[in-house]
Amino acid sequence: MQKKPILVVGSLAFDTIGTVRGRAREILGGSAVHFSLAASVLAPVKLVGVVGKDFSKQHRALLSSRGVDISGLEVMDGNTFRWVGEYDKDFNSARTICTKLNVFEKFSPKLGEQHKAAKSVFLANIDPELQLGVLEQVRRPDYSACDTMNLWINHKKASLTRLLSRVDISFMNEDELRLYSGEYNLIKAARQAMKKGPSVMVVKRGSNGAMLFCGGSCVSLPAFPVENVVDPTGAGDSFAGGFMGYLASTSGKPDMRKLKTAMAYGTVVSSFNVQGFGIAATAKLRKPELCKRFKEYTGALKIS
Repeated sequence: MQKKPILVVGSLAFDTIGTVRGRAREILGGSAVHFSLAASVLAPVKLVGVVGKDFSKQHRALLSSRGVDISGLEVMDGNTFRWVGEYDKDFNSARTICTKLNVFEKFSPKLGEQHKAAKSVFLANIDPELQLGVLEQVRRPDYSACDTMNLWINHKKASLTRLLSRVDISFMNEDELRLYSGEYNLIKAARQAMKKGPSVMVVKRGSNGAMLFCGGSCVSLPAFPVENVVDPTGAGDSFAGGFMGYLASTSGKPDMRKLKTAMAYGTVVSSFNVQGFGIAATAKLRKPELCKRFKEYTGALKIS
């Protein structure tokens, strides 16, 4: 079976990150990068984003070497997006020290013909108005998914609600879902959000795993146990990458069985992500290694 390429639109960045395990400076990151490296283990990826003139040939080569098509990468005068942050000792929350949007501030995604024909679309965490603009350009995707953050819920909730009416799958962490829905109970919160449009709601819960809602069903999976967590940056994007990568490797519409398996792949991919700073672990991840851990995880949970 021919795998469907996934179109991802989102940020590329250079991150400076501090955790109890140390500090990493100016390392490649961004939502689209973390997603692409995770998804590319299972399916081809076409990335659309913007970088500055400081984005090197080595960074391009890394993405290309993992099967990520970067023909949709726009280069603008100026510097690439920067983020500086630190995590507390339990890795559950990041404190942003500095954000410099740089060329990302002027990003307006423009899709080429090959991108417009995408059948699987992931709208990584960017302004919901930009995400809507991407959906206006894509012709007839089999399914689309989006991620978001508290900033957009607080300041662009109406645009985000319009977006949710257009996508099939919504990814939010538990704090975002509670903020968006106004409900603390995650089951009630998910049902409330799904009334806006998405048929599938995925709730990322960090070290507590993830939940998935579809129709009247709910699936809750634990995180894969990782003894030495180094950096959780990008774990949510990696989870979405594993999730969407698996779906793109299958045929037909996602049913509950496929969604549950996609959850497991997302969980396992994100467990690799947290074992290194930034993309250090996922940039080296290969399918045999992923499948080995997947079997260990699903065997313990009796997921097939």
